[in-house]
Amino acid sequence: MRVAIACDHGGFPLKQVVIERTVQLGHEVIDFGTDTDAISVDFPDYVYKVGDALQRGVVERGIIICGSGIGASIAANKMKGILAGVCHDHYSAHQGVEHDHMNVLCIGARIIGSAVADEITASFLSAQKDMDERFVRRMGKVYKLEEFGHL
Repeated sequence: MRVAIACDHGGFPLKQVVIERTVQLGHEVIDFGTDTDAISVDFPDYVYKVGDALQRGVVERGIIICGSGIGASIAANKMKGILAGVCHDHYSAHQGVEHDHMNVLCIGARIIGSAVADEITASFLSAQKDMDERFVRRMGKVYKLEEFGHL
């Protein structure tokens, strides 16, 4: 699977851990930066790069790391077709894909350490969408909200 990974300066300390785990699992990484934590950058710029790659079909999933994960999640969910969730535990990381068809994992580098980031990355990337009728029905409603703003 091709995976887009990006971070802002707050997420930079965990980016290499996430990249290394993704590669260990046999996936191809497209690294959209940032490449340092010495300069403050705006997380929406990096969120856009990951979301755009997903929308264009260049990658199948994305991982965005910022200080809390929340800003990245908010910004990513503004993009059509992006289903982003903040996950700081392995259950949420795989359940978000399975039941909610999440395609972007958001992590807070100021919230979790490298061992948990490693576990979460593995859980997210190994999970598959559950196409049970109830999950498909629910996601259809989510897409209707995205398209029309109401059910």
